[in-house]
Amino acid sequence: MSSNKINRVAIFGGTHGNELTGIYLIKKFESLPHLIQRPSFETVTFFANPKAYAIGKRYYETDLNRCFTRQDLENPNLSTYEAQRAKEISRIYGTGGEKQADFVIDLHSTTSNMGLTVILPNLNRFHLELSAYLVSINPEIKILYSITQYEDNPHLDSISEFGCTVEVGAVAQGILDANLFQQTEALIYAILDFVETYNQGIVNLANNILKFYEVTNTIDYPRNESGEIRAMIHPGLQFQDYQPLNAGEPMFLTFLGEDIVYQGESTIYPVFINEAAYYEKGTAMCVTQISEIKLR
Repeated sequence: MSSNKINRVAIFGGTHGNELTGIYLIKKFESLPHLIQRPSFETVTFFANPKAYAIGKRYYETDLNRCFTRQDLENPNLSTYEAQRAKEISRIYGTGGEKQADFVIDLHSTTSNMGLTVILPNLNRFHLELSAYLVSINPEIKILYSITQYEDNPHLDSISEFGCTVEVGAVAQGILDANLFQQTEALIYAILDFVETYNQGIVNLANNILKFYEVTNTIDYPRNESGEIRAMIHPGLQFQDYQPLNAGEPMFLTFLGEDIVYQGESTIYPVFINEAAYYEKGTAMCVTQISEIKLR
């Protein structure tokens, strides 16, 4: 038996109000709770941002998935709806909370062609073994690890010791895609199945080498002196998430039809390419490199 037995898993949907896959999965699980229960632990669900969903937008006042730094959670002067919601979520399900979740799954969708992506907050043994298990049953699943630019993680999945974010796309904001809905549902069941085997101490990994994509930095759109975008994602790069981009290959296309090429020295693997929600964040894509790690 693992010394870090997981007693409660919390599944969050609707952290962003226009990402319907997670919202409707939460609704399904609430009406059919037996689907997400396993013998050795309890699974609970939580609709994270109902006000944003009610107006069909990503957030009501501010991005909920950037509200979970320890500093913000402890700041009594932060009074936006999302700041209060983050404090409530942490108070209930965070480490030491009223209904402490030992593992958090935060469900998201993206307009980028990310397929099924699991984002890890860190590379501890549990996360690595979970990732290896998921890839072994579905090789199409991509594992993404983001070296956070923050010393204090601002994302919802940071409220517990173990957590992950599920990103599924490409799907437009505010719509449901039946195929991606079903794929996300199957991924959740696989994660819960892994937790069950982990609790029983019978994790058997088919492969002890895990390949994952490590986010190193982000790239903004080319802009003019006024800060306005002056080029678009190049047609050859659109929807090419996780594909190699080499020096000299086009990244952007100006409105006059001129290519702007990638000038780095090493091959990169862009993700979150042309994500609709990242225009306001000044991010045209996230840059990743492929890493491998030996599990045992």
